[in-house]
Parts: sequence; structure tokens; C-alpha cells
Amino acid sequence: MDDIDREIIRVVQRDVRVSYRDLGHAVGLSSNAAAERLRRLLARGALRLLALADPGADVRLRVLIDVRLHPDQSDDDFEATLRRVPAITEANHVTGTYDYLLRADLPDAASLDLLLRELKQYGVAATSTRVILRTTLPLR
Repeated sequence: MDDIDREIIRVVQRDVRVSYRDLGHAVGLSSNAAAERLRRLLARGALRLLALADPGADVRLRVLIDVRLHPDQSDDDFEATLRRVPAITEANHVTGTYDYLLRADLPDAASLDLLLRELKQYGVAATSTRVILRTTLPLR
């Protein structure tokens, strides 16, 4: 693998749908030469292209939920419960007024209402919810 191969990999990692023309331009090769190099990288297993379904494709509402647990609620029990709630996509144990910051992906406001009611059954004393209007940096 040479520097051009490594650059092809970097370009494809940034945009898997890059055209051969744009790939060639980015690495200083013709479209055909870039395509051939990409095919060889794929054939050798140095690069794999995967198609992943976006689990959030049907999501219309992304929210951040600050959660404060009841004093007698165990962190371990709460975290185990969260793993069984598909709408919760991220859980962070945090410092400050609240114990956890959760991220949830939901289809609508009614689903958010149900989720908040459900959380209260799991030892949650208080919540504060913020709706994500837009994401300004790409998710990693």
C-alpha cells in the first residue's frame, strides 16, 4: 500500500459515494486509474464498504433529558433498565444538579410523553427535557 492508496482510503472514508472522477481528482489520478486502485483495495480486503440502515431514519424528534434519580435508586439498576429502552440512544452519568444526561430518538411528542412517564417508574425523581432543533456538527 502506498501513499495514493492511503489517500484513496481517506477520501472514501469521508464520502463513500464519491465519484471515480472526484476520487481521481482528489488523489491525482485519472478516473479509470482511481477506480482500478479502489477495486484492488476492496479485493485485497484493505477496504470494505458497508451499508448500514440509519436507526434514526424514522426519527422526527431528538431530545436530551436530564435525569435526577431518587436517593435510594441504584445507578447500576437504572443503567440496566435503560439498556432495555430502545428510544434511549445514549446515557451519560454526569456531574451537577442531575445524575444522567440521556439522548433519545422518538417519532413524536406523544412518544416523548410516554418515555418520561416510563422513566418515572424506574426511580427517576425529576427530569428536564430539551428538544434538539438541529445538529451543527456531524455525529461520530
